[in-house]
Amino acid sequence: MTDLTLDPATTAVVLIEYQNDFTTEGGVLHGAVGGVMAENGMLPKTVALVDAARAAGVTVMHAPITFAEGYHEITRHPYGILKGVVDGKAFVKGSWGAAIVDDLAPREGDIVIEGKRGLDTFASTNLDFILRSKGIGTIVLGGFLTNCCVESTMRTGYENGYRVITLTDCVAATSREEHDNAIRFDYPMFSVTATAAEVTAALG
Repeated sequence: MTDLTLDPATTAVVLIEYQNDFTTEGGVLHGAVGGVMAENGMLPKTVALVDAARAAGVTVMHAPITFAEGYHEITRHPYGILKGVVDGKAFVKGSWGAAIVDDLAPREGDIVIEGKRGLDTFASTNLDFILRSKGIGTIVLGGFLTNCCVESTMRTGYENGYRVITLTDCVAATSREEHDNAIRFDYPMFSVTATAAEVTAALG
């Protein structure tokens, strides 16, 4: 994407689940995603992009997923991806694993999205309300997993009329195959795909 243009005043970077359980050695799910993270250079690229976005006046939003101990907010019989979260005791509110990674800790002026309990960041949160209140029409997405929460959020953003840009080198999945498949086949249907460097360049 070489002709990308962005207006910082109407753009938000949405950081999905950059939490220790994914990002950091010792995190419950880090072993599953660490390989793709390392191959992409995901974390340092995201940090550099976020620094550039803040400097340009772009709104930076953090969308962590958290659960009370016991996971009473979701079904008593979880299946699929959420079963893995429950079985691994990941993302428990107040725990080190649920904390946003230090490299991307929210700064003054950032917004932390409240209430994420499932895959689609729009579904159980105040994200849409905040975006519309701030007059934001473009969302730039990065985070975990390439083919799960990022893709779910992308699809709803597309359906809701946002201009969606998804960062191909600031996402990671539990395997290279799943990651590549999502970016190759699914992402172009519901977003504009771009690298962190391309988005940074578009911010001028």
